[in-house]
Amino acid sequence: MYVVTLEQHRRGPADPVPLLLRRLAGLDAAAPFQRVREHVVQGLVEDAGTAVAAALAGLREGARVGLGVGPVHLEPATDPQGRSGLRAGGPGVDHARRAAGAARAGGRVPVCVAAEDAAAAARAEAVLRLLGRLVVERSAAEWRVVDLLVPGARGQQKVVAAELGITPQAVSKAVARSLWQEEQDARPAAALLLELCLAGEGPGGTAQGSTRNPSATIHS
Repeated sequence: MYVVTLEQHRRGPADPVPLLLRRLAGLDAAAPFQRVREHVVQGLVEDAGTAVAAALAGLREGARVGLGVGPVHLEPATDPQGRSGLRAGGPGVDHARRAAGAARAGGRVPVCVAAEDAAAAARAEAVLRLLGRLVVERSAAEWRVVDLLVPGARGQQKVVAAELGITPQAVSKAVARSLWQEEQDARPAAALLLELCLAGEGPGGTAQGSTRNPSATIHS
């Protein structure tokens, strides 16, 4: 299981969290991404590829990203308003807390991974930082183009060009500059390295008690 913590450190007149939540809304989560503190969003996912997508979405929006890998258990809990739900705990949550703390240390690409197997976590983190570098350095003009692309689809650059009112050549150049295809090609490698982090966790790598619950809350 992957516990993803995203902490917004950019401050301004507008609240940055709603946009971050919109970026994450389409991801398949066992416990949905939600605001848990003023500038902090957390979610629980079962798929390593989804964890990679969440991390890169957070980096795009200027968040510090902590990824905790390990077993998670869900137990009944009541929030301060008296509403019943589920609270997540266990090694995966503990690792997420450590990863989030490490991400606060800064760095140009603030993403950290923590797991029982520290060496495996370091390997996954290194590749995520390389991918994150592509994301954080992508220009607004490049994002306008690549946001319209569908991974694996052919012949779409002319369609994107028509939608944006630019030439196919301009689309091609934007895609090349952004290294979007290289990012797509490398995402599975990052996901595989995250999966290998679970190898040292033993049984229970998925959420125990419930594997998918919209009322689950990550305990931090």
